[in-house]
Amino acid sequence: MKIVGVTACAAGIAHTYIAKEKLVNAAKKAGHEIHMETQGTIGVRDELLEDDIKNADVVIIAADIKINGMDRFEGKEKIEVSTDTVIKSPNNFIKKIESIVNK
Repeated sequence: MKIVGVTACAAGIAHTYIAKEKLVNAAKKAGHEIHMETQGTIGVRDELLEDDIKNADVVIIAADIKINGMDRFEGKEKIEVSTDTVIKSPNNFIKKIESIVNK
């Protein structure tokens, strides 16, 4: 499965980057391709490219705030959760994503 998404938290510091790391590790462990963008205090990092989004099976928005550029994901399967959800249980979250996408 090809996964793209964005992480962002209210402070734009720790949770943004921890959520990304946890998601990337869990997705790779499960054998998936993943590219996550962060929107934090230092700005946008690892920005998603149009082709990344176009080829994705699912978009994960792990955010505690409104993110910029949601219109990029129009027409894609989107799963929106808090950063805490993916930080606390990233492997279970990826399993849940698999069950949603593989219906």
